[in-house]
Parts: sequence; C-alpha cells; structure tokens
Amino acid sequence: MTFAFVHSHHDEPPIKIAAIGLDLFVRLPPEKSGGALTIIETINAPGFGPPLHKHAETEIFRVLEGRYLYEKDGDRFFAETGDVVSIPGGAAHAFVNVSEAPARQMVLILPGLDAKAFFTELGAVMKDGVPDKDALNLFGHRWGVEFLGPPLKPSLNA
Repeated sequence: MTFAFVHSHHDEPPIKIAAIGLDLFVRLPPEKSGGALTIIETINAPGFGPPLHKHAETEIFRVLEGRYLYEKDGDRFFAETGDVVSIPGGAAHAFVNVSEAPARQMVLILPGLDAKAFFTELGAVMKDGVPDKDALNLFGHRWGVEFLGPPLKPSLNA
C-alpha cells in the first residue's frame, strides 16, 4: 500500500448532518492511502449519535473529548477521553454522546471509504430528520451499510 502526503487543516469546513448532531471532517481520504484507510474526525452534539447499523469496514474510534455510550452487538459500555474502541466489520453498532457538551472522536475506517461522498449523501437523506429504517436502507444499500434501528438514547447516569 502506498500513502501520499496529506496535511489536513483545522479550519476546513465540516460536513454537517443536523439530524444526528454531527460535524465531520475527512482528515485522510482513501485515495491518499491506496484505499487502505480513511481517517475522519467527528464532533457529536450532546445526546446525538448515528442510528444502529453495520457494515463490512472495521472502525477504530479514539475519544478525543467527552464521553460516549456505545453499543456493539447488543452489549453497551461507556468510552471517554483517551479511550480507544475497535468495532470489527460486520458488528452491529451505534454510539451517543452522553456529555453535556460536544464530544469529539478520531475514527479510522479500514479499508478506506469515500467518507466525503458517503456523509454528504447521508446528510441529503437526513435533511428533514432521521428517516425510517427502509429509507435509510435504500441509501445504505449503495454503500454496503445496513441500518438496524434508531440512534441510542443517551443515559447520563453511570
């Protein structure tokens, strides 16, 4: 695999998906790693996260700021600043920011995914709010993502 030089600037505009409280920055697009890896940075508003879903790509999350409740294949656990969470490809998963302020994560996606196209299209699908599971799966089919349920509800206890 061949990696190319990248300098991701902190002042680049984010991809915004208001329906799930997400601001997202693509820090390393897949074409800069020969398709091996994509790196994104996410900022999640308090009480927000993605719907329960699964896909073939492995994701490795590093919590940069805040606290999250994760679910992986039905098991729930908390992760906070400094923690690393690895979600193997094919695992059903979701997370929600349980902090009282925006929380941030750095996410490695293996193999690489065109995150800019995926999240831009997802934002268009969610422009009027989180659609039902069937509408999400119609979108997800193109990307190999299956949406299994709604976003997690935050629990600030624990």
